[in-house]
Amino acid sequence: MKVLENKRWVNWASTSKSIPASTFYPESIEDVRTVIKKAKASGKKVRVVGAGHSFTPLANCDDYLMCLDRLKRIESIDVINQTVTVQAGIRLSELGDELAKQGFAQENLGDINVQSLAGAISTGTHGTGIQFGNIPSQVEELTLVTATGELLTCSKEKDQELFQASLISLGLFGVIVKVKLRIIKAPVYDFRSEKVTFEQLQEQLPKWIEENTHFEFFMFPFSEYIQTKKMKVSSARPQSVRHFHRKNVVIENYLFYLVSEVCRLYPKSSKRMSQLSAKSVSKQVITANSYDLFTTPRKVKFVEMEYAIPIEALQDALDEIQKKIKKEQFQVHFPIECRMVAADESWLSPSYQRKSAYLAFHMYKGMPFESYFYAMETIMDSYAGRPHWGKWHSKTKKDLEHLYPKFAAFLKTRNSLDPEHIFINDYLRQLILGR
Repeated sequence: MKVLENKRWVNWASTSKSIPASTFYPESIEDVRTVIKKAKASGKKVRVVGAGHSFTPLANCDDYLMCLDRLKRIESIDVINQTVTVQAGIRLSELGDELAKQGFAQENLGDINVQSLAGAISTGTHGTGIQFGNIPSQVEELTLVTATGELLTCSKEKDQELFQASLISLGLFGVIVKVKLRIIKAPVYDFRSEKVTFEQLQEQLPKWIEENTHFEFFMFPFSEYIQTKKMKVSSARPQSVRHFHRKNVVIENYLFYLVSEVCRLYPKSSKRMSQLSAKSVSKQVITANSYDLFTTPRKVKFVEMEYAIPIEALQDALDEIQKKIKKEQFQVHFPIECRMVAADESWLSPSYQRKSAYLAFHMYKGMPFESYFYAMETIMDSYAGRPHWGKWHSKTKKDLEHLYPKFAAFLKTRNSLDPEHIFINDYLRQLILGR
């Protein structure tokens, strides 16, 4: 097992950084157990990191940081029952590539696939499609190493309450080392991206949410135009996506990077740049495999806040957001991304027991974001919005107790599994424990 001393760690967006005393790269579940037992014996704290794609300080650690990049072996694919059993450090992109070779895929993904499977589960990563839950809802069985170094396995059939508590646990219950995940025969989708007006969106929104297998949209600040993305199951043969991806990479990364730099250097240009970006949205139509459509490389770095609100509140919230941005004239050019997610039973899921619309607010790295995010957060609060755990928010323990019906039960389970607080850091101590 590789160990590095005093290695500086920085997350993807450079919003969190720390210098852990030791960074461990376990190559087996036994290595994970060894590190935890060592931490317990020496009174050290342990945090786990994957891609570092969370914007909050979830992985910050002064003691032991554990990176699961070498714990990524696929143990088995059950073709009959359509499940895959895999070590939890695997990146979503790596898992997708291996599943595709067998003609399988995850039923849904977000628009980024660099995260580790364990990280995506622990923070509630999601895609879009009102028929589909977040990535944790795809899990059939979970194995983690607890604070005593013991293995604990739970599933929908075994220890169901513990299972639902463990799915989005922010790394507070232990180290997720193995996952059995539900998979599907890789579908082919007809994909359509086009520009519509805000008025058209509001008129057709309920219909578009229900009639498309996957649906999302991007609302450009200061513009009447919206970009919609729709996907429906197709019986046609998939097309090559090479040109499709090349075009999107150029537009969504290199050209948008130049636009973003202009806005950073000349913030007052943000309004005009957003309007130009909206007008430049072109129509795209393609038929392709699901795993070729879900994700796009993201090279333009940003800070992000995302909230889940009840799906029935979405249209009113969009009206408020539009009016607030115009009134306050925030210097922002990034579009607001909106995705739809089914209800689930994970205790700390933003979609817990309610169909949800997730609204993601972005600000280009290096530009002030606080006033814009606070204003949008206030609107989200008025609709009982629940924050995405891996993204910026200003919630306190008191807020979380109100937003999550199972929050007290989650804390009780956490206390029983880790009474000595091995898996906590300063950020989580304040957020979850309130001290």
